[in-house]
Amino acid sequence: MKFFKFFLLFIMFSIMTNAQTIKSPNGNLELTFALNSAGAPNYHLTYKNKDVIKESALGFVLKESGEMTSHFEIDKSETKTFDESWQPVWGEQKYIRNNYNELAVSLVLKEHGNRTLIIRFRLFDDGLGFRYEFPNQPTLSYFILSDEVTEFSLAGNHKTFWIPGDYDTNEYLYTTSKLSEVDASISKEMVEVSTRHFVSPNLVQTPLMMKTDDGLYINIHEAALVDYPAMNLMINKESFKLTSHLVPDAVGNKAYLQTPCTSPWRTVIVSDKATEILASKLILNLNEPTKYEDVSWIKPMKFIGIWWEMHTGTHSWNYGDHPNIKLDGFDWSSVTSNGKHGATTERAKEYIDFASKNGIEGLLIEGWNVGWEDWFGAWKEEVFDFVTPYPDFDLKEVSDYAKSKNIQLIMHHETSGSVTNYERRMEDAYELMNKYGYNALKTGYVGRIIPRGEYHDGQWMVNHYVRVAKKTAEYKIMLDAHEPVRPTGLHRTYPNWLASEAARGNEFNAWSIGNKPEHETILPFTRLMGGPMDYTPGIFEVNMSHYFPEKSFQVHTTLAKQLALYVTIYSPIQMAADYPENYDKYRDAFQFIKDVSVDWDETKILEAEPGDYITIARKAKGKEGWFIGAITDENSRNAEISFNFLEKGKKYLASIYMDSDNAHWEKNPVSYKIEKYLVDSHSIAKIKLADGGGAAISVFPASDKELKEYKMIK
Repeated sequence: MKFFKFFLLFIMFSIMTNAQTIKSPNGNLELTFALNSAGAPNYHLTYKNKDVIKESALGFVLKESGEMTSHFEIDKSETKTFDESWQPVWGEQKYIRNNYNELAVSLVLKEHGNRTLIIRFRLFDDGLGFRYEFPNQPTLSYFILSDEVTEFSLAGNHKTFWIPGDYDTNEYLYTTSKLSEVDASISKEMVEVSTRHFVSPNLVQTPLMMKTDDGLYINIHEAALVDYPAMNLMINKESFKLTSHLVPDAVGNKAYLQTPCTSPWRTVIVSDKATEILASKLILNLNEPTKYEDVSWIKPMKFIGIWWEMHTGTHSWNYGDHPNIKLDGFDWSSVTSNGKHGATTERAKEYIDFASKNGIEGLLIEGWNVGWEDWFGAWKEEVFDFVTPYPDFDLKEVSDYAKSKNIQLIMHHETSGSVTNYERRMEDAYELMNKYGYNALKTGYVGRIIPRGEYHDGQWMVNHYVRVAKKTAEYKIMLDAHEPVRPTGLHRTYPNWLASEAARGNEFNAWSIGNKPEHETILPFTRLMGGPMDYTPGIFEVNMSHYFPEKSFQVHTTLAKQLALYVTIYSPIQMAADYPENYDKYRDAFQFIKDVSVDWDETKILEAEPGDYITIARKAKGKEGWFIGAITDENSRNAEISFNFLEKGKKYLASIYMDSDNAHWEKNPVSYKIEKYLVDSHSIAKIKLADGGGAAISVFPASDKELKEYKMIK
C-alpha cells in the first residue's frame, strides 16, 4: 500500500511539473498548459475561476509521417509580458492597447528524430490567442497537413449563435439554439445561397458566439489566417467538445506547409459582459503591423452605386441577352441591348451628380464590363477580361466627368469564381484602374471556384485573397472583397483591405426570404469580430413591391434601423445602397447618412445582448461629432442612452432619427420621426425602438442659436 501511495504521488508530481500557468494582466483569466501521462499537450482556460475551456487537446496529423499529438517532451518554455499602444491607419479607436502575458512551450518528439513544435499562448484581459509554430529543423521541411487536432472542451450546453459549417459560403441566416440542438443540415434548405457545400449536421463556422447559463459570453474564432485553410468546428453534442475542422483542397489535403511556418491564432474571447466582447481588439492585436511605408492614399469613404437596382430587378448587369459570349474576337455589334442595362454612361453621370451634390465621396459601378450574359452557374473559365467595357459605357467619359466633380470611382471585378482567369488578368486590370483614376476595387467570387475542386475557404483561395490585397496595394488601390473567406484581422497588416462581405448582407432582402430582424444584432458578435463588413445599409424603399407589384420581398427593418446600421455595423467604406431618387423622397432622413462618419477616434459600446439589441456611440476621427446607433430584434424595446461620454461642461445638439409610435418592420417600416434636443454629459435619453426597429443620433456642439431654440434632455 505504501508503495502504491508513493507511486501515485510520483505520477501526480510528474504531471504537475509539466503544468505551466499564466494569468491575464488583470488576473481574471488563467491559462494552464500541460502534457498528460501520454505526452499529449493540452490546455485549460478559466475566467474568474469558472471553466471556459476544460482540458483540451492540441496537435496535428501529418500525411506522410503520422501524428504529432502525443509522446512529446518539454524542451523549454519561456514567458514574457508585453504592453504597447499602437495607432491603426483607420478604425474604431484612435489608439489600441496591446497588453498580454505570453507562454511559449517548445515540445520535442524524440521518436521522430527530435521533431520540434512550439505552442505559443498569449493571454489578454479579454481572452486567449494561441498558435502552433514549426521552426526550421533537420527532420521536418516540406510537409502535408492531414488534420489539426485542436479542441475546445466547453463546460456546458451553451446557448449558441451559429451558421452551418461550409467550405464555400458564409451567407447563411443565423440560428440560436443550445449546442446539443445544432443541426447544420438546414443548409440544404437555404436554396437562395447559390454555392454551398454541406459537410455534417454537427459542423458550424467561426466566429462562434456562445452564452453560458451563468452569464458568461464566449467567442471562438481565429486571427491572421495566412497560407492555411479556414477553421470550422465539429460539435460533440454529448461532451460539448468542439474540434477544429479545416477546409480541404481538391484532393482532400488540408494544407501544404514548409518550415519555418505557423498556424493562424486560435482565439477565445471571454467576458461576463456582452459589451466587452464587442469592444475586444484581441484579434487585431494578434495580427502583424502593416509594412506599408506610405498609407496616405488609404482613405475611408462613403459611396453610392449602380448596384441595388440590379438586385431589385429594374436594371441588369448584362448588356444583352446573348447565350454564347466569348471574350476574344467576339462581335459586339451582333448583340442588341436589352434596354435594362444599368451601367450606362448617362446613368453613371446621374449618380456622379447625386454624389457630388450630397457630399458622398465615391461611386461603385457594377456591370460595366463585357461577359455578364452567360456565365452564372456555368463553371466557365474565360468569363471576364476586366478591361473591356460594354458598348454603352465610355470609360474615359465617365472617368473625366467623375474627376470634374471630385468623385472617386470604385471598379467592380466579379471573378465568377474563375480565379485562375482573374490571376492571369488582374495586373492589366489594375493598370486600367490607375489609367482612369479608380482608387478602389470591389471583387466578387460568386460561383464554384476554378481551379475546379478548390473551395472558397481552402488554403489556395486564402492565399489568393492575400495576393490580391498585396497586389492592389502596389497600385495604390483599396479593396472591398465579396464572397471571400471570413476576415481574421488582416486589415491591420494590409490596411488597403478596407472591408469584406463574407456574410449574409442586405442584398438578400431584395430577392429571398431575407434577413430576420435579429440578424443585425447577431452579426457584430459573429462575423464582425474578424473585421469590417460591407453590409450595404441605407435602404429606404424597403418593399420591393414598389418596383414590381407582384413582388412580396422586403427589407426586414424599419427605415430608422437602416440609419442605425451605419454605426452598429462597422465599415470604413460604407454604402448608401438605395436609389438616389429614393433618397430624394426622404431628404430629412438622408441627412444622417450625409453626416455620419466612417472613421473613428473612439467607440463606446453602451449596451448589447447578442440576438436582442445593440447600442453603440462613436466619435468621428479628428472632429467633435458623435454618432449613436441603437437596434433591436423583432421585439420592441426602450434604449436608454447615457451621454456621459461627452465632454463635461459643453452642450451639444442631438438630432434623433427614430421610429414613429406606430412603426413596425413588417406592417409600417417607413414611419419615422426626427426630434432635436440639447444634451450634455449628464443627459440620459430613453428612446422606444419599434419591432425590428432602431434609432440613429448625430451629436454636434450646439451653436448659440441652437442653445436658445431647443430644449434640454435632463
